[in-house]
Amino acid sequence: MSKWLDLSTGVNPMPYPVPPLEASLWQRLPSTNTEAALLQAAGQYYGLPEFADICAFPGTQAAIQLLPRLMQPTEVAILTPTYNEHAACWRRAGHRVQEITEISHVPEKATITILVHPNNPDGRTYKRSTLLELAKTLKSRKGWLIIDEAFADVIPELSLMADLPGNGILILKSFGKFFGLAGLRLGFLAGPPDFIGVIRQELGPWAVSGVALEIGAQALSDSGWIARTRNQLTKAALQLSAMLTDAGLKIIGGTDLFCLTESPEAPALFRHLCEDAILARCFPDSPELLRFGLPDTETDWLRLEKNLKRWAIR
Repeated sequence: MSKWLDLSTGVNPMPYPVPPLEASLWQRLPSTNTEAALLQAAGQYYGLPEFADICAFPGTQAAIQLLPRLMQPTEVAILTPTYNEHAACWRRAGHRVQEITEISHVPEKATITILVHPNNPDGRTYKRSTLLELAKTLKSRKGWLIIDEAFADVIPELSLMADLPGNGILILKSFGKFFGLAGLRLGFLAGPPDFIGVIRQELGPWAVSGVALEIGAQALSDSGWIARTRNQLTKAALQLSAMLTDAGLKIIGGTDLFCLTESPEAPALFRHLCEDAILARCFPDSPELLRFGLPDTETDWLRLEKNLKRWAIR
């Protein structure tokens, strides 16, 4: 069988080139100077405003799991469909979670609302004014609007980072998706300094590896690579969208890192792809949907195109 072509993720297939690393990074604990360099680079890249703060995690998943455990059980609203771990982690920590499909449906009792922006898997976005008004309401209830901006690197103007820290907002940032280095395990949480200070205490020392600190600082500071990559991803996303449309699939959402399609024949197409060792993302609760990430090499693009053409003329 051919080697699997994994298109089930939303990770950039054109990763940041890992620079040569000093051997000492593997041999000693991470230094405070290396961590400070990373946080400075992250603050500049993400547009962290004055009086806000940011801390690093060994992957955003670690932050998603920690946050619910630091808050008293309360009413939590989560905009769905989205990344399943948000609801799972808040429920596991004893919170009363209500999954909603529209931002206007946030319950009056909810003190915390969580959304992914742009959303995974459909790329849904919201007006800044709508999010700020919701954050204001939640803050009046002594709560938070938690925004997971894992895919916002490709649409940086969507970020609410500039609206920190006084609006009752916490922002999660993923390094691995845009920079294509998911295995590095690096993520960030930004918010008011007092809250971020509590997070740092909970994380303890050396939470992020020295290797991740070093690579992350270099990547986040590489403005040339970032600009070129955004341009390349935009072109690749248009190419993927056209290829899927030509195969008779309806495009219903996405970002420059993935494309969500809808078809009553999606389960059959999923099996057809798997027969050629191509993996798309299926959704058991919505079997009509398939999400496609970006192929990498020209060979991968041709392989997907041939498979889809065989599907279209079957």
